[in-house]
Amino acid sequence: MAMRAFPLAGGPVELRGALDLERTQAGVMPRRLPAWTKEQYQDPSVYGVTVMPSGVRLVFRTDARELEFEVLTSTGQLDDDPQPRPTGMLELLVDGALAERQQAPIGNVVRMAGPGTAQRLVPGEPGTVRFAGLPSGMKNVELWLPQQTPTELVALRADGEVLAPLPDGRRRWVHHGSSISHCLEADGPTGTWPVVAASLGGVEVINLSQAGNDMLDPYVARTIRDMPADLISLKVGINIVGLAAFRLRTFGPAVHGFLDTIRDGHPDTPLLLMSPVSCPALDATPGPTAMGPDGKITALGDPADVACGSLSLKVVRDELARIVAARRARDSHLHYLDGRELLGPDEVDDLADGLHPTAAAYRRMGKRFAAHAFADDGPFR
Repeated sequence: MAMRAFPLAGGPVELRGALDLERTQAGVMPRRLPAWTKEQYQDPSVYGVTVMPSGVRLVFRTDARELEFEVLTSTGQLDDDPQPRPTGMLELLVDGALAERQQAPIGNVVRMAGPGTAQRLVPGEPGTVRFAGLPSGMKNVELWLPQQTPTELVALRADGEVLAPLPDGRRRWVHHGSSISHCLEADGPTGTWPVVAASLGGVEVINLSQAGNDMLDPYVARTIRDMPADLISLKVGINIVGLAAFRLRTFGPAVHGFLDTIRDGHPDTPLLLMSPVSCPALDATPGPTAMGPDGKITALGDPADVACGSLSLKVVRDELARIVAARRARDSHLHYLDGRELLGPDEVDDLADGLHPTAAAYRRMGKRFAAHAFADDGPFR
């Protein structure tokens, strides 16, 4: 059967994990925050991480034996690097099982002399990824986009029918966190710890995590407030300590305000508040941080300043536990999890740069989260 094109927006294909679709010259760009939030970004990096499609996937039914996806990626390259950064993987799931994975093609390249320097766009062309030899008959298909690479969707072609997915009855879990939930270092989009946990828990995850930008921003709280959610989790603290963005006096009220906003829309939804995983550089020392000559994160703050209100990870964990304990008197659906239960101090060798877990550690974190949250007596039971 000849290949036919199917629309990527406004047709049978459902885009899950994205809250906005930007029209581009090439096609459409998924974003993980609504369009109205853009005018509130103080830092342009926020836009950059919201178009990194962690957890974003195309979902449909088809009887096709062959599929073609045309995409335009945008990846970075330092001037002294011979190759652009890896674009990551496109992963195809058929009836819930991983059928095939392929490297996303290189498209646009953003060049720079070094981190934080001026950027120069080297325009590229869309590339096509083909998945052949699919099982015969009607099947459920998901194409997961690379979690670390902005990906414009250009075209979908199939040698059979493409139909809208049927409702599957799964609960919807909304998660927000930092790069350690965005999982740029995972070995593929289904290897991020929220996706691993969602698969084990039998739920559908929407990952609103923003690498470097988990700052209790009010527009994120309002986004979560206004979207459908059966389960909610927040992983708070590492970016705040790493940028020395709050002091103890302002951190607690900001957490309360974030929770209050979410509760305006989800008063009884199970909500799990998590503290950071282990990070030796920041556990007892405040930020800000810098990258040391050994390629590992180092804290620039003074531990003595903790007594004056500076935040270390220990202080953040204690404060989050205190806030949850105080609020549970009137909110029995609020729960706390110490992030070190997902990755503890005896596993810091799995932090390649002293901060971000390895791909294997992310998968282990997902299994541990699922074992805790979806247990018979867990917060997401």
